[in-house]
Order: sequence, then structure tokens, then C-alpha cells
Amino acid sequence: MSLDKPAQRPLDVVLYGATGFVGRQTVEWMARHAPGVRWALAGRNGARLEAVRKAAGLDAAQAPIIVADAQDAAALDALASRTRVVLSTAGPFALFGGPLVAACVRHGTHYLDITGETPWVRGLVEAHHAQAARQGTRIIPCCGFDSVPSDLGAWLAVTALRERHGQGCVDVKAAFTVRGGFNGGTLASALNMLDSGQASAMADPFLLNPPGQRPREPIVHADPVAPHRDAELGGWLGPFFMGPVNTRVVRRSAALLGYGPDFHYQEYLRFGRGAVAALSAASLSFGMEASQAALRLSPVRRLARAMAPAPGQGPSEQSMNRGSFRCELVGTGDAGAKVRVRVADQGDPGNRATTKMVCTAALTLLQDPEGLPGGVQGGGVLTPASGLGQVFVERLRAAGMTLEVTG
Repeated sequence: MSLDKPAQRPLDVVLYGATGFVGRQTVEWMARHAPGVRWALAGRNGARLEAVRKAAGLDAAQAPIIVADAQDAAALDALASRTRVVLSTAGPFALFGGPLVAACVRHGTHYLDITGETPWVRGLVEAHHAQAARQGTRIIPCCGFDSVPSDLGAWLAVTALRERHGQGCVDVKAAFTVRGGFNGGTLASALNMLDSGQASAMADPFLLNPPGQRPREPIVHADPVAPHRDAELGGWLGPFFMGPVNTRVVRRSAALLGYGPDFHYQEYLRFGRGAVAALSAASLSFGMEASQAALRLSPVRRLARAMAPAPGQGPSEQSMNRGSFRCELVGTGDAGAKVRVRVADQGDPGNRATTKMVCTAALTLLQDPEGLPGGVQGGGVLTPASGLGQVFVERLRAAGMTLEVTG
């Protein structure tokens, strides 16, 4: 069953994990921005779901509540069979996400989430890609700040080089400027990957590539570990803590969409110009290496858990409103042409912007099925670019996000 044949399902979207920190924000966003959409709240605790619905105001008052534990296959089957799209914010996804995705595939229900747990996504590819592709079901993880700006930014650069300059893209590099905080769920997901040993899989630059689709020279795709100065991207750059997630997603898009065998993508954190920026880049690069080494030790992870926000907690409203992000990308064509892409928005990237991205992705699936890559029959375990494409770009622009291309 696919979205081009709604089959009279009573719901359009189910927000799973609606009592979590980002989940509560998805409820508020849908209440304000999705008139006419039949959406529901879901999770394991009915009383907490009712409290979230009440807090969202009158526009959420008629939204149904679905109680379904993440390990209850029968409840998840009932949930997936009632709706056209499931939007999940219930992490750590490696602990709570697998049975829900399996239920969505069984019932031909499209699925979106905000995970950055790429080893778990790799498992979804192995378990579900072939069946989802056959039946036209879109399973699209990583639809938040992990990894929409990177994935759409790179796709826009590749598209612009082809359409404006008639050239294939051989390189895209991105620099992020970020102002925001973390929520407890994000930190819990990262620590769970370390606890379970999954973090070691993230060292593979091509973790999410289809079988047999690896570049000829893999060494040039290794994650950066040292700072460097880049004139095109405006100064000193260092490793970006989200790079090991985002780059794998972009490389899967490159393989699925055929960017070409010589395509290269890398991303960094921007520090600015001058001696102070150079020192900051060097300090952070060293700090990231040291902290990653320390977090491999279980006593250090226990201490990190004790000091971090608990799942369900996160930055204050004022702090999230002050947040922002900017991602600037430079794409290079095979004959030397250059294009620049800018992806930016106001609001804490891991919370405010992530909520906008994943909710807009759900509306894109619902309301623009014929404009999606591959048309209404396209399916598989996909990425934001390969699963949602230009119609997603246009909807994000309409929602106030900057996605602009020059050159």
C-alpha cells in the first residue's frame, strides 16, 4: 500500500515519541502549521501524551492519542496500519526504533525520523531497503539537522553545476557555523552508540553506501582531524562534530542519485579569520580527539550521563529562540566551474530547526507525492535528497529556511 492510493486510512501522520523534548515541539508545530492534516500523538504513556496535547492548545485538542510501546509489535502494527506517514523522534533509535520501522514496512507506511545513528541506519538498509523499494515505501531517516542541510546543500550544488554549467560535480566542501545546545535525547543516542560498540562502525566513510559502490580512492574521503585554512570557505576550519554522520548520508545520496564516481564531499566547522581563529580551530580539533578517546571508557560515559540533561530535557525556550545555523558550500565541476550554496535558519539547530525540517518532510510526503524523486512509486531506505528532493527544498523555503544557490 502506498501514498498514491490512500486506502481510506483514518490518519495522515502519527507523531511517535511525542512526549520527548523534540517530540513535544513536533506536536506544537503541527498544531500551528498543518491545518486540515489528520495527525495523532503516539508513545508509551497515555497520561503524558494527554498532557502534551493539552499544552499544545486548542489546535491540538482533537488529535487522537495512540498508546504503543516501542517493543510491542502488535501495537506498532495497529499504529502503522492507521496512518500514511509515521514521524518518529523516539531515540535512542537503536534501542527503540527498529520494530517501528519494521511495522511501517509491513504496512507500506512511509517513515521519517531525526536520527544521527548511522550504524542503526545501516541495519535498516540491510533489513528493509529491497522490500521498501519494491513496494514504493519511503523510509527516510536523518531528516533533522542530522542531515538535511548537508544533504540538500550538496544536492543543490550538484544540480546547479549540471543545469547551469553542463558539468559533473567532483567536489563539494561545506563549512558550518552553529549556535545552539543539546537535548538529553541526542546525548543519550550518542552514548548508547558507544555503550553498544556501534560507534566503531562510524569510522567507515562509506557506511551507508550501497554494496559495491565505493570510490576508487577511499583515502581522500577520510574524516578530517586537523585544522586548516580555506580561502573559498572564508578562513580557518576544523573538524565538525556532526561530520561523521552527515558525510555518510551525503555519500549515500551520491550513490543513489548518481553524482559520479569521482564525487567527493567533506564538511567542517568554521572559526573565522586570523590568529585567534587558528588557535580556536587547533584547540577544538585536539579537544574532539581527546574527548572521543575519553568517552570510549565506560566510567567516563557514566560521568557524562550524570552531568548531561536527561532524555526529555533540553535548552530553554529563550536559548532555542536565540540559536541559528549557517552552512556554506562550494561545489566544483569537472571542468572547473564553481557554485556556492547557502543553507541557513534561525532557531536552535538541533531543536527548533530540526522540528521544522522533519515536520516539513512529513508534509512533503503527504501533499507532493507526484513531485518526489522517482514519483509516487519511489521507495527504499533513502536520504532527504534522494527521498524528497526539490519539493522538499521548496517547502523549506516557504517555511522560512534559506536555501540559495549562486554561480
